[in-house]
Amino acid sequence: MAAVELDYYACDLKSGVVVEELQSLSPGTIGRTLGSSTTATADLALAGAPPDWVSATQPGRSMVVAADRLTHQPIWPGIVLTRQRGSDPTAQLGLVTPEAYLDRRYTGSYDASGGADQVAIMTGVSSALLVDAPPFVIDAPALGVSGVYSLQDGDDRTVLSALQELQQMDGWPEWTIDVQWATADRSAVQLVLRIRQQIGVVRPDPEATFDLPGCITSYNQLESYEAGKGATDVLAWGEGEGSGRLHSDSYTADDLIAAGWPRWVYRYTPASNTTSPAALNASAALTIAQMRLGSSVWTVEAAASAAPRLGSDWALGDSVRTKITTSDGHPDGADVVARAYGWQLDAEGNTVTPIMVEDD
Repeated sequence: MAAVELDYYACDLKSGVVVEELQSLSPGTIGRTLGSSTTATADLALAGAPPDWVSATQPGRSMVVAADRLTHQPIWPGIVLTRQRGSDPTAQLGLVTPEAYLDRRYTGSYDASGGADQVAIMTGVSSALLVDAPPFVIDAPALGVSGVYSLQDGDDRTVLSALQELQQMDGWPEWTIDVQWATADRSAVQLVLRIRQQIGVVRPDPEATFDLPGCITSYNQLESYEAGKGATDVLAWGEGEGSGRLHSDSYTADDLIAAGWPRWVYRYTPASNTTSPAALNASAALTIAQMRLGSSVWTVEAAASAAPRLGSDWALGDSVRTKITTSDGHPDGADVVARAYGWQLDAEGNTVTPIMVEDD
């Protein structure tokens, strides 16, 4: 497989128009995480920078987009927030993915207390992104699933905080921000706020496989039964106080307890803070199913030139396979399918790192 080489473009942040190619930019590791922002620091060698590099990298006005040189596909955008320059032969740029911009725009008042499609609610609280903003477009087909939600301008809520709250509600859609070409001649980009029931392609037998021996150079599996990550007894609290406070039934992993597991109790209030006993029971049932065996997070570092290609073979939210024939930590091997909730890529260092969470 060909090495992963990236081209970097300086774009006008509001229009998305490509203004310069930054051939001397070295950003090190870039990455993305589902539903939140990531940062990167990039060095721009001034000797190889374009003549108009100063205006092309102005903080608050510009954005750097990384595209795969082989496929020409944009895979990562970073808004320029800081720039440091002086007597050194390089300028240093502080970059952040566009999710961070959502924390600089506010929802204002929004009322869907009477019920609306969950996707319509998520797009409604995001409407500020379509006014005096970077080149956002919203890709959000209706799901036909109703929800309720309301905000007042005085709540001082950002678009980011509202979307993150909604995504954490039981059964609500996921969201992310992708970057893509806006024109056939690749002269401009757009940022796509994508809302789906589930971001990515999730299937039990994905083609993208990271293997050892093979493309994997190192890996770690972190298993946790810490508070909030593992439980055999779950109860969800609703609204109210004292003896009048609503709560779900107690949901227990009876099979594990019978097999000798201790009772690990987890009590919580869902983000929606619902007044419906049925919704509280549904939340508790889902939570015990997710937490009964604790969490398992896999971090795999692979040679990017030998691994499934990011953006072509797999993407954020997709299922990927980790196949270990044998290792010190897994002498009997392992064959795990998990979703990539995040990734990191160091093209110059030839490393790609999917961050995968096992779903029970």
